[in-house]
Amino acid sequence: MHFNHDGRDVVRFAAGLVNNRPASLPDLVHRCAAAEIVFDAQQPTPADFTPINQFLDEWDAMARSGWPHPRTDNLNALIATYVGPPRLTDHHGSTDWHLHFRGDNVSTTTQLAALLCVGTAFHLAARGIDRLGECAADGCPRIYADTSRNGRQRYCSPACGNRMAVRRYRQQDADR
Repeated sequence: MHFNHDGRDVVRFAAGLVNNRPASLPDLVHRCAAAEIVFDAQQPTPADFTPINQFLDEWDAMARSGWPHPRTDNLNALIATYVGPPRLTDHHGSTDWHLHFRGDNVSTTTQLAALLCVGTAFHLAARGIDRLGECAADGCPRIYADTSRNGRQRYCSPACGNRMAVRRYRQQDADR
């Protein structure tokens, strides 16, 4: 997955994985392929499935942590664990030069975690540290990655936003 300068595609993908966990290894592989994530040697294997889900738990905790400092501390800890020094690569002779934020010969878990950590860091640095959050809809456990222009997203989906708008409208109508 090539990520844009502000990490929005990557952070949306990460939030999607956290909110709707892959139910199986084929589900994870399919979702990575749909997001155009290219792994060095192989797709995730059964040995990667549990560690990837453990990483998603860590990413979820980071996204739910307060900001600015708890969130940045947690993201920096993830970066220290999964991300290596940046290096320019062309994959042995291709003309597609790009940056890797990890070493060679690392597991697919580390490859995916490094991508999600760096993309999240780009997103928060470019758009604001408050651009991740828990859905404000009553009873919704999901998180959102705010990629809106005005930075005022409060819900994980239009469905949650609409549900809460209807609830507010009905409450106002009942108060009259």
